[in-house]
Amino acid sequence: MDAWLTLAVLVAAAALFISERLRVDVIALMVLSALLLLGLVGADDALAGFGNPATITVAAMFVLSAGLARSGALLALGRQLARVKNPWLVLALVLAVVGPISAFINNTAAVAVFLPLLLATALASRRAPSKFLIPLSYVAQMGGVCTLIGTSTNLLVNGIAQASGHEGFTLFEFSQLGLVFLGFGVAYLLLAGPFLLPDREAPGQPPSEELGKYVTELHVPAGSALVGRTVAEIRALESHGVYVLELIRGDEKHWAPRNTAITTGDRLLVQGEWPKLTAFADAHGLRLDTVPKGERAVLVEAMVAPNSRLEGRTLGEVPLAEQHQSQLIALYRRGNRVASALRSLPLTAGDLVMLSVPDRELADLRRDPALVVVSERNEQRIDWYRALMSVAVMAAVVGLAASGTMSIVEAALLGCIGLVLLRCLDPDDAYAAIDWRVIVLLAGVFPLGIAMRDSGLATWIVDHTLAPLGAFGPLAALAALYLVTAALTEMMSNNAAAVLLTPIALGTAESLGVDAKPLLIAVMFAASTAFTTPVGYQTNTMVYSAGGYRFTDFVRIGLPLNAIFFVLAVVFIPRYFPFHP
Repeated sequence: MDAWLTLAVLVAAAALFISERLRVDVIALMVLSALLLLGLVGADDALAGFGNPATITVAAMFVLSAGLARSGALLALGRQLARVKNPWLVLALVLAVVGPISAFINNTAAVAVFLPLLLATALASRRAPSKFLIPLSYVAQMGGVCTLIGTSTNLLVNGIAQASGHEGFTLFEFSQLGLVFLGFGVAYLLLAGPFLLPDREAPGQPPSEELGKYVTELHVPAGSALVGRTVAEIRALESHGVYVLELIRGDEKHWAPRNTAITTGDRLLVQGEWPKLTAFADAHGLRLDTVPKGERAVLVEAMVAPNSRLEGRTLGEVPLAEQHQSQLIALYRRGNRVASALRSLPLTAGDLVMLSVPDRELADLRRDPALVVVSERNEQRIDWYRALMSVAVMAAVVGLAASGTMSIVEAALLGCIGLVLLRCLDPDDAYAAIDWRVIVLLAGVFPLGIAMRDSGLATWIVDHTLAPLGAFGPLAALAALYLVTAALTEMMSNNAAAVLLTPIALGTAESLGVDAKPLLIAVMFAASTAFTTPVGYQTNTMVYSAGGYRFTDFVRIGLPLNAIFFVLAVVFIPRYFPFHP
């Protein structure tokens, strides 16, 4: 009966994760509660995930990543790369840098830093950003499988394995294998990318025959050079790349009145890229009424981050004005400008918003984990002391964990304390850096693996699915496990997929009488590299809107890459981790 009840919880959880009707952390807590109420796990096992070293390590790694990102350490590296003029060379250098960086810090943070750099490089060279951003997302994922701390999925699989009595993995145990995947992946992107990636104008770089990206209002103050001129005369100024859509005078709206003279107090509804909007306003003495008078405003383009507190909330519910004293000007979503009913529109991950922010609030906005700043007029200053200290702390954490002087969780926690004591982060920033949705997800689904093991469900699944493949050798079971994990990861949270498949991997190893390491690595690598859909991994979601991609773009370039990784897994995993050591 316990096995049947656990199977029911498993099926329900999988359906909810795939449907995405609820947040992943909410589903995880529902799973935990169901297992506890049905008596499938005890209270200690139900809460074990919150105290599991894997969960604590993931939380600590969020903080360590924030120390590098917010101090400007990664930004300094990005600015050095920005000096290179050839866009394809910039792409190659970024891929060479992001892969190793993602092996040690949160890959979302790495993409957030280098995404604006590639956008700026593409626009400056008049090339489509769609040629650059998918490779950035993919390489961040590839780098994550090079170390145990590269992704939360690696740590979760390792934690479940250790809780089941397996010895687990060391920090660099599968790094050589990860570098093989990374090398083949980068070569594929550089060789096939120019042919398979779309040459599509990004949201920030509209084709000349189309209107610009954002719509906003420009106020005509006294003394403006446009006072007394007609809208028809303004249309002659479209060489600026700014288009006048409407003239608003009091409560009256004039749709493109060619012969209406502009007077003081009028408002012009205009459309264009934000740098051109501000240039047009400055050139003609117009005012973008966005922040309180007397404050220096900075126009900022930001992306709604995956799994942020803004997802699912409407613009009317989002307290950006109170939190950052900012004014939302416009919103852009996946290739379509949204120009009406903004306050009632629920935000989704990848939405681009244009904000007017007081200069004094820029630092707080950059630290807000709910938004990824894509571009801004002011250049962020690099705090070299904090940057160097953050790098030193991360290096110390890796060194202590790799040498065996401390466990990974001990070294990571010590590193977090070091960042605070060295004033690289204040305590509030450290707490804010942690993605609590991921933490709750990890802790909430951890008991499901325990229930699958203790109820015998994992053994039953193995006996009726993967065990029969043992007649063809353990390699067939590894191949099937990799394919199933990869397919589930494209449809649901990668961590959820890992939790479902890790007990099955352990059960399969026991049933076939082989070492569990190659099967566990197959689950890790398949769950941490999702290339075929924009929702399979959060970095894919981040570049989806910024690059102006379509769903089919990911299928066209990602599906062959998933196939390459499958072949690499079947060929190289047993070579580095034999079934019979």
